[in-house]
Amino acid sequence: MRRASLVPYCFLIPALVLIGIFIVYPLVYTIYASLFYWKGRTMGDFIGLGNYLNVLGRRRILDLSRSLFEGPPLGALTHNALWVVIHVPLCTILGLLLALLLRDVKGASIIKTIIFLAMVIPLVVGGIILRFIYDVDAGVVNAILGATGLVKPKTWTVLPDTALFSLIFGSVWLWTGFSMTIYAAGLEAIPKELYEAAKIDGASGAKIFWHITIPLLKPATITVVVMSVLWVLKVFDIIYVVTMGGPGGASTVLALEMYIEAFY
Repeated sequence: MRRASLVPYCFLIPALVLIGIFIVYPLVYTIYASLFYWKGRTMGDFIGLGNYLNVLGRRRILDLSRSLFEGPPLGALTHNALWVVIHVPLCTILGLLLALLLRDVKGASIIKTIIFLAMVIPLVVGGIILRFIYDVDAGVVNAILGATGLVKPKTWTVLPDTALFSLIFGSVWLWTGFSMTIYAAGLEAIPKELYEAAKIDGASGAKIFWHITIPLLKPATITVVVMSVLWVLKVFDIIYVVTMGGPGGASTVLALEMYIEAFY
């Protein structure tokens, strides 16, 4: 019996070894190496948190001379934080709304596929599309705003005040399809009998949503939020293609700064 109970764990050994070699060891070694001064390829003296203080002392990473109300550039670290604060809630809410709206619609699979296409295309291509969307002459955004007469056409990705937020909202368009798909799968997993029983008991649509749908979608919500945060923290492609972190560092992020530090 004991040998039989150990068999499943034996099958986990190869996976655990690979995780240890390619994930755990590099992570631990990177943290360890970051505490030393590096001289090219060799490790120098122990300097503790010196490397971290050096990085945080750069204005392109953390600009403490400007407040949030003054707008970008605020430093790559602050820009990443703004991405998380704006991108994650919007993608989560929009994904849930789309999943709910398309749940009982005929031909919903076609509509979902169209929405999800933004997630399927390479991010470099997505960045090129964003350049056209925000173009001052032929862009969809300027065409819509120009029709209202409220805002004059402008190149949104070139101005320091709007470049970062234009990219953030563009990333919402690219990532919402993922959130919608996860929520759609979560809604399919909820037994319809629960809704029928709640209606028989006289529960309103709002109560059904808040007391049945939302709690049972908790696993889906956790997945969406975690994956969205991870994606935002490593966002690079669309920024590199559209603005290269400009103008004047107004749209730079940590991943782009690491790339510039390594290759420029």
